[in-house]
Amino acid sequence: MTIDDLDSRLLVTMRAHPRIGLTELARLLGVARGTVQARVEKLTARGVIADFGPTVTPEGIGYPILAFVSLQIAQGRLAEAVQALQSLPEILEVYGTSGQADLLCRVVARSTPDLQEIIARILTSPAVQRTDTTIALSVQVPYRIEPLLHAAPDT
Repeated sequence: MTIDDLDSRLLVTMRAHPRIGLTELARLLGVARGTVQARVEKLTARGVIADFGPTVTPEGIGYPILAFVSLQIAQGRLAEAVQALQSLPEILEVYGTSGQADLLCRVVARSTPDLQEIIARILTSPAVQRTDTTIALSVQVPYRIEPLLHAAPDT
């Protein structure tokens, strides 16, 4: 599935103005309000637009430490490991990976001792054999989608 130029402009504008209404969005794009509404509904149904909620930063709610923890899982115990990880609120995301590690977790913590405690809780699961942790020191390129939106439209 691809997006066209209007979809791209609509998404870029919505990202730049997250609280914008459909009428204002239509005015800025120079198209009918009904067109904007139909496009937003289509993009939402296709899963292109994932949500309309506010973006909450972990550091803004007291979790300034970001780490990436890779896990090696015992053979045949992936589901058990994932279930254990879901019980830890500090684990924001978990990805299945190829290579040395089986899972890659994005983890936040209040401090480095707190991170050590979180890793210890991860290791209480018998499904987890080993962890390897990398602490992020700074963000060099923040999450971005706009360059991809500009490059993606069919022409």
